[in-house]
Amino acid sequence: MGMRPLGIDGAWVFEPEVFVDERGSFHEWFRGGAFSEATGQGLALSQANLSVSRRGTVRGMHFADVPPGQAKYLKCVRGSVFDVVVDVRVGSPTFGRWESVVLDDVDHRSVYVSEGLGHGFMALSDEAMVAYLCSEGYAPGREHGIDPFDAELGIGWPDGVTPLLSAKDAAAPSLAEAGRRGLLPEYEECRRFYAELRA
Repeated sequence: MGMRPLGIDGAWVFEPEVFVDERGSFHEWFRGGAFSEATGQGLALSQANLSVSRRGTVRGMHFADVPPGQAKYLKCVRGSVFDVVVDVRVGSPTFGRWESVVLDDVDHRSVYVSEGLGHGFMALSDEAMVAYLCSEGYAPGREHGIDPFDAELGIGWPDGVTPLLSAKDAAAPSLAEAGRRGLLPEYEECRRFYAELRA
């Protein structure tokens, strides 16, 4: 049990121990000590969200201006999703790289996405319920997105699932176009902000 870093700085997966008996199961989906030890900071909670999505729904790829950005700690409480983190921080050594984790109601993994990273998922089950703990509240003027099917990103979305996107997500720019528009966060600015959070 514990936090394991993904291949993008600022993204972790939490893998809990699940206790199962004849009554059902029990697990911790967040532990402050393990979180702080891995990330070097606490988890500020400003907003909690719950989304319910039908199979094929793609939510993302979303990110917010830094500072303050919006960090997310999330898990799938029913069904399963293909969860994706994308490094959209200009100047990052892993800029444009993506990582995926299957979140479901069997293994009960959670993912933490730091401020400045892009995040999204595709629902794999007939219905998927995802709970999010957010460091900042939703602020439309600071929120952005990139095309989840941007060919240059090349996210390996699961085969055999017909995607369903909101009009806003379907019209999102490519990563390159978002960069040209000045929408992407700067890696060094994000690093300064992370240092402030850890101080």
